[in-house]
Amino acid sequence: MKAGAWRADALLLLTAIIWGTAFVAQRVGMDHMGPFAFNGARFVLGSLSLLPLLWFFPSKQTSPRSTLFFACGVAGVMLYAGSSLQQIGLVYTTAGNAGFITGLYIVLVPFFALFWRQKTHSYTWFGAVLAVIGLFILSVTDELVLAYGDLLELIGAFFWAGHVLVIGHFTQRVDSIRLAFGQFAVCALLSLLSALLWEEIDFQVIQTAWVPIAYAGLLSVGVAYTLQVIAQKEAPAAHAAIILSMEAVFAAVGGWLLLDEMLGVRGLIGCGLMLCGMLVSQLPALRQRSQAMA
Repeated sequence: MKAGAWRADALLLLTAIIWGTAFVAQRVGMDHMGPFAFNGARFVLGSLSLLPLLWFFPSKQTSPRSTLFFACGVAGVMLYAGSSLQQIGLVYTTAGNAGFITGLYIVLVPFFALFWRQKTHSYTWFGAVLAVIGLFILSVTDELVLAYGDLLELIGAFFWAGHVLVIGHFTQRVDSIRLAFGQFAVCALLSLLSALLWEEIDFQVIQTAWVPIAYAGLLSVGVAYTLQVIAQKEAPAAHAAIILSMEAVFAAVGGWLLLDEMLGVRGLIGCGLMLCGMLVSQLPALRQRSQAMA
């Protein structure tokens, strides 16, 4: 049990590193193509990267196939909504801001659990207050208006929270690899349809942007989301959230090292408060996990 928990934690940390640095690739991709076309390309690539795994690892699922189709549909729609808002938001904000605001889903996960009549600890409320104050300092302008790109990232955080809960709910009922592939395929289809409706798809431009697409598709989608699904078999949603919150830190570091993005004193204070809020909100889950492993 303890070995499985450590393995899950290591996979989740690796996922956070890949996701955080992928914000840089996603930001660079916006220099070449529209957000829906970029998402469509990277999720198609992510789906294709899982085909060998589907071939070599037979399904161990015992529940009806309709359960898998339903799970893929729900997770895919959540993934499409979250990734679309995130990608559009990156046109108007930095990779660092996007990473930290997206990370607010960690605070939202326990709140959403209230709908399942699960108790929300006082630490969660305190963490939420810290996160909201940090968001205000980071993103609200002098005119007391939330910056447009940051607002899109904030709305997307609600869908990321839903996605974590959906994965945590279905990963014990369906085959992990097929759930990962199915949600990628649904997200890719919806993204490409959106690109056809609202953007112009230029395959020459896609070739120009192949490096960020490859990184965001093969690593961020094909590897990281699959690792998330596998790891959440061992790690509860709230526990997974606290480790995945580190993607915000890696996004800020990646934006600083590779894109010369600077947060400034106000930005650093805001990000620091948001990160503290994310971590504080997860203290009860982390304590329970430690007691279970003892």
